[in-house]
Amino acid sequence: MKSKWKKMLIASMACVALTSVSATSFAAYSLSTEVKTPTQALLQATEIGVRTYNTDNPELQKAPNKDAILIMSFGTTFPETRAKTIEATVKQIQAAHPDTKVMLAFTSHIIIDRIKAKEGITIPTPEKALDQLKAEGYNRVALTSLDIIPGIEYKYKTAVFDIYKTQFKKMTMGTPLMYWMGQENQRDDVDDAMKALSSQMPRIGTKYAVLIMAHGTPDPANAYYSVMQDRLNELYDNKVFIYTVEGKPSLEDIIPKLKAQGIENVTLMPLMMVAGDHATNDMAGDEEDSHKSILIKEGFNVKTYLHGLGENENIRQLFVDRADEAWNALEAE
Repeated sequence: MKSKWKKMLIASMACVALTSVSATSFAAYSLSTEVKTPTQALLQATEIGVRTYNTDNPELQKAPNKDAILIMSFGTTFPETRAKTIEATVKQIQAAHPDTKVMLAFTSHIIIDRIKAKEGITIPTPEKALDQLKAEGYNRVALTSLDIIPGIEYKYKTAVFDIYKTQFKKMTMGTPLMYWMGQENQRDDVDDAMKALSSQMPRIGTKYAVLIMAHGTPDPANAYYSVMQDRLNELYDNKVFIYTVEGKPSLEDIIPKLKAQGIENVTLMPLMMVAGDHATNDMAGDEEDSHKSILIKEGFNVKTYLHGLGENENIRQLFVDRADEAWNALEAE
C-alpha cells in the first residue's frame, strides 16, 4: 500500500539544505511562514512522523547507495508465537522488497540472552545490527518499528536513530502501528488499527463483552489507550474495553463497568504483537492472580483468544505499510 501522507516542509528548503539536521519527510505540522530563520532546536522540535536524515559528509555523499531495512521489535522467548507474528511480518516486508537486505533486531536484551541460551540463536540489538550493516558497507538504512504505540520502546528506537544517523549516508525512522489520530488532516492510525481487529472479534451479544489487554507504559503515550477506547466505543457499541497490564486503565478499572452493563460473558484477547508471557500467563493463565481467574471469581464466564496481533493479516499489513513509508522516505530525493 502506497503512503497516503502528503509531503510537507517544516521549514524552507534553503534552511534544510544548509544543515544536516533530520528533516521530517511526512508531517502534519509545518512551521509558520513568518518563521524565517528557525533554529536547529525548533526544527528538531517539529520533527513529526517519519524522520529523515541526510549526511553532509562529502565522503558519504559520494559513495554509491547500498540500502537496507532494519526491523526492530521488543521480541519474545516464545518460539511458536514469534514465528507466527514477528517472523511472519519480517517475511512479508522482505517479500515487498525482494532485492533489499532486511534485518531483524530485538530491543529486549534479556530476551536476546534467553533465546541465545535456550535456542542457540543470536538476534542482535538495534545497535549491533547497525554496526553490522555499516561493516558490510550498507550506507542507507530505513528503520521500522513493530511497536504498537510511541511509548518507551519506540523512544529507544528513535534514540538509536539519533545516535547512529550521522554514521550513514541516509537514515529514516518509521512510525509505530498507531501514531496519527486524524489530527491536522492526517490519517487516523488508531481507527485503522481498531477496525483491523474486526477480523478476530467474536459475535458480541447483549450480555457479552471483549476485553483487550494492552501492555501499558509509564510514558505519557499511555494516553493512546483512551483514544483507542473512544474508537472502540464507536465501532463496537461500547462492548469492547481496553485495559493494561502495567498502565491505566487496569482490569480493576474495567470490572465495575462490565457489571454496570450487566455483562456476564467476556472474551480476553491481547493487544500485543505476540502472544507471549503476558498473554499466556498474566491474561489467560490458571494462577489465581491471572486476569482470567480474577474475572471468573467475579462471576463472569471467560473465554480467551491467544493470538498476537502479528497473526492478524490486517494488522500485519499495517506494519508492512509502516515499513514501506520508511522505505519511501529513504528513496525520496
